[in-house]
Amino acid sequence: MRDYIYWHLPGFSVFRDLNSTLIDLMREFPNSFNDNYRVGSVYGTFPGAIWNGGRTVLGFCPKNEIERTIKLFNSKHVPVRFTWTNSLIEEKHVYDTYCNLIMRLADNGENQVLVNRPVLEDYLRKEYPNFKFISSTTKRITDPDKLHEELEKDYFMVVLDYDLNHNREVLESLGPVADRVEILVDEICFPNCPKRIDHYKDESLHQLEYEIARPFNCPNRQEKKSFADCKDKPAFISRDQMKDYIDLGFRNFKVVGRGLPQSLVLDSYMYYLVKESDQDFIRNQINKRLAEIAEKRAAARKR
Repeated sequence: MRDYIYWHLPGFSVFRDLNSTLIDLMREFPNSFNDNYRVGSVYGTFPGAIWNGGRTVLGFCPKNEIERTIKLFNSKHVPVRFTWTNSLIEEKHVYDTYCNLIMRLADNGENQVLVNRPVLEDYLRKEYPNFKFISSTTKRITDPDKLHEELEKDYFMVVLDYDLNHNREVLESLGPVADRVEILVDEICFPNCPKRIDHYKDESLHQLEYEIARPFNCPNRQEKKSFADCKDKPAFISRDQMKDYIDLGFRNFKVVGRGLPQSLVLDSYMYYLVKESDQDFIRNQINKRLAEIAEKRAAARKR
């Protein structure tokens, strides 16, 4: 059996067409992609779900579109992973009609949930035990002992705080459980930011109150973001460094992207997943197919 490397991609709703197209191309042109790379999940939320955290996603998605999206990825044997990481959730919120509808529609034993609040996690484990539960990086676990304690709990995976991305001592200590640790490779924010927890809470409040997102007052905030910005950050893991992590036993890597431009997300996919010699070909294939999808959608609206 091959020792696959799994990549977890952002925005199953907002980047649905991009992610679906990429998955298809990885199967049609496997020699154009790095050896043994697979899509392990697509993560995110449907617009307007109050359990969502990390990044505010406002709006609404009708039931048929929710069903369509879940079926689309599950039919390709890719789990949908919900970012139920709102850090301000209270017991009164766990009975939300819309969020529970989403969970029922996805309750087929194939999908996953990111969690960080015990009150919601306990409810989800009781009501939806068929999901795989993953400990979120929004917990900000940077103490090595607490990290190991987290990995002893009943989690399918634990997402590493990116402040630890290059801590060799911590990474080596995770060897026996490395295949259950997920690493965020291209975070655009600065490591050790003192306002990070407050930023998560601010985003959570936006989600709960359906507030139009306003800029969070942070000295590290950037107006325009690009993949080049990600590469300049201390937490960034380059293509050349990937082998070191794989050699240590890590098998799960996460790409940033929620709330960012699709062009940045596409650049990150090209950089990490596609062989350099084939990047122009795969990028052209993606752009061509996305244009075809858009044309079909526009034609359908005119009928």
